[in-house]
Amino acid sequence: MPLKAVILIGGPQKGTRFRPLSFEVPKPLFPVAGVPMVQHHIEACAKVPGLKEILLMGFYQPNEALSRFLVSAQQEFKIPIRYLQEYAALGTGGGIYHFRDQILAGGAEAFFVLNADVCSEFPLQEMLEFRQQHGDVHSFVILGTTANRTQALNYGCIVANADTQEVQHYVEKPSTFVSEIINCGIYLFTPAIFQHIGEVFQRNQQELALEESSNGWQRAEVIRLEQDVFTALAGRGKLYVYKTDGFWSQIKSAGSAIYASRLYLNQYSKSHPERLAQNKPGGPVIRGNVYIHPTASIDSTAVDHTCVLNTIVGWDSTIGRWARVEGTPSDPNPNDPYAKIDSETLFRDGRLTPSITILGCSVTIPAEVVILNSIVLPHKELSRSYKNQIIL
Repeated sequence: MPLKAVILIGGPQKGTRFRPLSFEVPKPLFPVAGVPMVQHHIEACAKVPGLKEILLMGFYQPNEALSRFLVSAQQEFKIPIRYLQEYAALGTGGGIYHFRDQILAGGAEAFFVLNADVCSEFPLQEMLEFRQQHGDVHSFVILGTTANRTQALNYGCIVANADTQEVQHYVEKPSTFVSEIINCGIYLFTPAIFQHIGEVFQRNQQELALEESSNGWQRAEVIRLEQDVFTALAGRGKLYVYKTDGFWSQIKSAGSAIYASRLYLNQYSKSHPERLAQNKPGGPVIRGNVYIHPTASIDSTAVDHTCVLNTIVGWDSTIGRWARVEGTPSDPNPNDPYAKIDSETLFRDGRLTPSITILGCSVTIPAEVVILNSIVLPHKELSRSYKNQIIL
């Protein structure tokens, strides 16, 4: 069965919680566990038998970094990968509807849609097998996982038939408890989905025609899969949920990228042991699952009384001796197996929320200072200690 995959990478205004890191590199290319965030998705897609093409979709202007990544990924995974640029932010449904001819070209009978800002084991083959066992050939599958009752309110919530797993009710970020099963942002569709998205488009056009002053031609194409399509499809025998017990997390901020890196590094012992650093005679002491970039040189005596914890350090930055650079991790509650990362806000009650420390590129931290829970923009040379500050 010919298959394709679409990875939704968003655009520049969607990476604001990644600043200052997204100043230097587009969020989908930010390294997570040693490789660009979106490479984990591509790797998973390339392993699915019969998958013919991967389409990245978003509203970034084509740039050298993205083009270089696409060329190298095509060579590494031996599969065609293209970038389709939306003329504006069209939403999770509007983009795939706009490019539906490109998705269906070549006779694709089904296609995956994956949001770029999630980390997962990506059980794509299992979703295919699940669809064959449930529903008809035109049914659609959402990947779901279990969250705790409180945090489920921050996600799309799914009520499903316990026997068939058919989605009976779908609510995006409800105000009261609906279900502990949440939407993972990974879907399996057939071409029939475009009929349902098209119905939303037609309805949008009709509604906008009544609003004479609105710029209708553009706004009608802004369609959200979750609120506009899944809510209407629930209970109609078309939509199913495949629940995974594997790891899953959103990557909405730099802090959540550190947690995602840890999840992938734990998986590497099975999937990519060659990416994990090993203890070698004369080399540095490795504790736990560690990735060392090929360009990094670590001396065997690299213990110079400097402490860096829960911190992202940008390229070409320097940290002096006896300095301490530390942040507050945003990991989920380790005692709750269903806990997820809480959605981070930069400020709370007028103060900077304690989070990881981020040093932009080319930042110099002098000897014997403490930088705690702070964000330092690129090209700064600090001369003293800072705590809970954004250093512009």
